[in-house]
Amino acid sequence: MKISVVIPAYNHEKFIGPAIDSVLNQSFQDFELIIVDDGSTDKTADVIKGYTDSRIRYFYQENQDAFNTINRGMGLAEGEFISILNSDDIYSLDRFQRLLDKQQETGAQCLFSDVIPISDSGEEFTDPNFGWNIWHQKNRDFHKKTGNLYTAFLKGNFMVTTSNLFMSRVAVEKVGNFCSLRYLHDYDFIFRMLLAFPSQVHYLDDEKLMYYRIHDGNTLGEAAITGREQDQDIIRKYLLAKIPDEFTTYVEAGSERLVELQQELNDVRHTIATGEEPSVREAWARFLSALKYKIGKKLQS
Repeated sequence: MKISVVIPAYNHEKFIGPAIDSVLNQSFQDFELIIVDDGSTDKTADVIKGYTDSRIRYFYQENQDAFNTINRGMGLAEGEFISILNSDDIYSLDRFQRLLDKQQETGAQCLFSDVIPISDSGEEFTDPNFGWNIWHQKNRDFHKKTGNLYTAFLKGNFMVTTSNLFMSRVAVEKVGNFCSLRYLHDYDFIFRMLLAFPSQVHYLDDEKLMYYRIHDGNTLGEAAITGREQDQDIIRKYLLAKIPDEFTTYVEAGSERLVELQQELNDVRHTIATGEEPSVREAWARFLSALKYKIGKKLQS
């Protein structure tokens, strides 16, 4: 079998059908489709069970989060290549053929393409001034300027999602499972892939072979904070991974101070703009946060 497709599914009764269809209708047909239902409480399972294609293998588990669900699916895969598709995203119908052609041409162990952002209703976000498009284009422009995938990923995750990963079984076995980050397990994974195969990760930057769903009504909240905290940790970790040991202390100290300065600048600007000094409670909370961070750093060293 050539390709194993892994779909981690959770409460996507509205989207799981189009996701499955985008696999079954591929121009390249030598694949199996492994769907791991991560404890859905809506009608996701009913939609999946409505398909009779013998290439579909369905598994149900109690809710364990996306990274565990993907890891289980990859462990069940039997194909020469492993492709991941989140249950709300959609493949272009020539995706497999294009990626396989490029893999044969380059010998890549991991490939990903550009993406098309869509709404809940499937409408494409084509406005270049749409916030997500601005963010994504900035990251793509930086990649074109540097010409180096690792450097560009330090600037931002232009792979965008786990749905964009297409990997050889050899690569998956070497890199291992996704880590237990709720929001950025894909970001951590691509850095590990780049470290394991520095010249065998290929970006089809001029081909949009996947539709990435940006859900309507998404708002800033705790997830936005946690995601950015995880982002900071990942960038720091994989920045240091490329620094010779004798220089790591300099980079750590300087990068930490830059972060502190940015926070101090934000505080000063807020004070000047509003005329309000931070309250005693806010100041104490910041002190405790800084102290906790420093203690954590000491324990890690």
